[in-house]
Amino acid sequence: MSIEITKETNVLIQSANKIYSDNFDGKTWFGRCIFLSWYCDVGTCKFCYRSTQKSRIKHSSHAKRSVSSIIVEVLLSKRLGWRIEFLTGGYKIFPFDQLVRITKIVSSVYGEKIWLNLGALEEKDLIAFKPYVKGIVASIETVNKELHDDICPNKPIEPYEKMFELCDSCDSLKDADFRKSMTMVVGLGEKKEQFEELKEFISKFDIERITFYALKPVSGTPYEHGPTTEEYCWWIAKTRIAFPKLQIIAGTTARRVDEIKQVLLAGANAITKFPATKQYATENAKILEKNVLLAGREFTSTLTNQKLLVDWDWRKEIDELTCDEIDSDLKKEVKEKMELYLKRMI
Repeated sequence: MSIEITKETNVLIQSANKIYSDNFDGKTWFGRCIFLSWYCDVGTCKFCYRSTQKSRIKHSSHAKRSVSSIIVEVLLSKRLGWRIEFLTGGYKIFPFDQLVRITKIVSSVYGEKIWLNLGALEEKDLIAFKPYVKGIVASIETVNKELHDDICPNKPIEPYEKMFELCDSCDSLKDADFRKSMTMVVGLGEKKEQFEELKEFISKFDIERITFYALKPVSGTPYEHGPTTEEYCWWIAKTRIAFPKLQIIAGTTARRVDEIKQVLLAGANAITKFPATKQYATENAKILEKNVLLAGREFTSTLTNQKLLVDWDWRKEIDELTCDEIDSDLKKEVKEKMELYLKRMI
């Protein structure tokens, strides 16, 4: 992709990079989102791929991912130095008790508590997830209420705000010490003057992590173009300057890997959304890693090292999984799924 950035924005990026360097150690990682499904019960957000699929999926149960494939992705994340960005999926795709079970499995296999992005959760939901979750994510997409109501008419901001407030005010959740994160999509029609609204939202709810996405145009939606590199970097840089210690994650795609250097210089800590298993060790993956180095960062993950997979005794690792939710039959399924993933990646 063509990358053109004005002198004014370059100055902004340089300021953001200085602030990043003053507050972080220069280590950049890849964050892997673990998806539960490709169906959403809401399915009306105008920019989203799932909004184009809802009417085509007659039986939502067919859109669920298998637990075995989820476990495979968690195991790959551990092996390849990927952090789990969050566990997520379409609204109301699994019964609640199954969501808790899957979250428990993911946390156990990964070896630590995880971030959760499953919509606006109530107090009883948060209590159930508490043993396995370190933080909750609000898919706000845009904090400008007028724009949000137009783009996400059936996913209001207010329930997310209530969820954040519960984390701080509810006695039954105080020992959980849930961390708070949000997502924002750049390219929905937001205006630069609305940055103050984002700044106010982050401050009000003590957000400690934000994930930015560059809008990916999807056929069948009103959006035909994503943001330019300059537009994307502007929002990241402004946010870094306003919040020196905020963790900023930036989404990318196979088509946008050329801009990773600029995105990191604008103050992002890490990269997410790249289709890592499908694009593993491809030219796009190599370009991404090269851009991380060009930005002066140390990449603590890998998207290209096939030897790590070849030399891996993954069968033994699966056999040694100790979570009480993973029985011998499920382990067998995980091994079968792993074979399929590795054939594509090696």
